[in-house]
Amino acid sequence: MIDKTRPDTASCVADIPDGATILVGGFGGAGMPHELIDALIARAPRDLTIVSNNAGNGTAGLAALLAAGLVRKVVCSFPRQADSHVFDGLYRSGKLELELVPQGNLVERLRAGGSGIGAFFTPTGYGTPLAEGKETRVIDGRGYVLEYPIKGDFALIKARQGDRWGNLVFRKTARNFGPVMATAAKVTVAQVEEIVPLGSLDPEVIVTPGAFVSRVVAVGTGGAR
Repeated sequence: MIDKTRPDTASCVADIPDGATILVGGFGGAGMPHELIDALIARAPRDLTIVSNNAGNGTAGLAALLAAGLVRKVVCSFPRQADSHVFDGLYRSGKLELELVPQGNLVERLRAGGSGIGAFFTPTGYGTPLAEGKETRVIDGRGYVLEYPIKGDFALIKARQGDRWGNLVFRKTARNFGPVMATAAKVTVAQVEEIVPLGSLDPEVIVTPGAFVSRVVAVGTGGAR
C-alpha cells in the first residue's frame, strides 16, 4: 500500500544533509511552508543553498533559517524589502552568497529542471549585468541569454489538501512556486492543512500529482486521516 504520509514535520526533514540544495515554495507569506522550515531549523543542516522567490522578511520562515546561520547561498528573484534586515545584514557582511535571478527566469529554470531540458535561451537579462559571463546569442534579430536548469535535492512546499498518495491541491495564490518546484527536486515534501481520504480529491482539481511528491504531513487543524 502506498502511503506517503508522515507523522510530523521532523521526520520529513530528518535526512536533509549539510550542503543540500533546497527549493522553498512561497511568495511572501502565501504558500510558505513555515512548519517545515521550523523543522529544518531544528534539524540544523549547514551550508545550505536555498532557492526561493525571496530571501525572507521579518523574523519568521526563511528569515529565521538565515538567522540560524544554516544557509550559504540564496538563489532568488526578490532578496530585499523593507523588513529584510536578516538578509541585508548577512549579505553586507559577506556571510551569505546571492544569485539574483529574474522571476520569470527563475520559474523557467525550475521548469527546465523538472522537464529534463538541458538549457534554454531567454531575452530577459540580455545586455544587463545579470548576463555577464553567460553565453549570449542573437536570434531573429533579438538578443538572448543562455540559462541552465535549477534542480533541488529537496523541495519544501505548502498545499491545502493532500492524500496518502501525495496528490495535492492548492489554495488560490498559495499555489505559486510549489507545483513547479515539486517537479524539480529529488525529494519533495509537502505540508498540507489536511490529509483527506484517498479518492476524495476531484482529479480535475489536482494540481500536483502524487508522482512528484515523496512525503506529506498535515499541519493544519484538519489533521491526518
